[in-house]
Amino acid sequence: MSVWAGLVAAFGTVGMVLAGLFAARATKAAASATAEATQAAARAQAEPEQRRVDLEAFKTIRDDLQSEVRELRTETTRLRSIVRAFAGYVGELSMQMRQAGVTPAEPPSLVDEYNRTGV
Repeated sequence: MSVWAGLVAAFGTVGMVLAGLFAARATKAAASATAEATQAAARAQAEPEQRRVDLEAFKTIRDDLQSEVRELRTETTRLRSIVRAFAGYVGELSMQMRQAGVTPAEPPSLVDEYNRTGV
């Protein structure tokens, strides 16, 4: 074997090893890129479903809160009616006491304020 043939064989071997290393590196990078793309696609596909689930949960919460607000409004309206009726009743009793010569006790400041403002 000549010197030239030995050099060509040595360079060829080194070239093949380097080509193998570059190919392995490229394959590893391609596999990593494929895995990232697959994960991104899975996230993108799952996102609309998660949004739908979130929307359903928010609608349920909203409906519950709206129902509770309606109940509280009804209760508030009822309590206001009772306060007005009770204020009229106490006013009538106070008038009857005065007609009978009995001076009723002074109402608390909150009652006096209600009689003046209605609130």
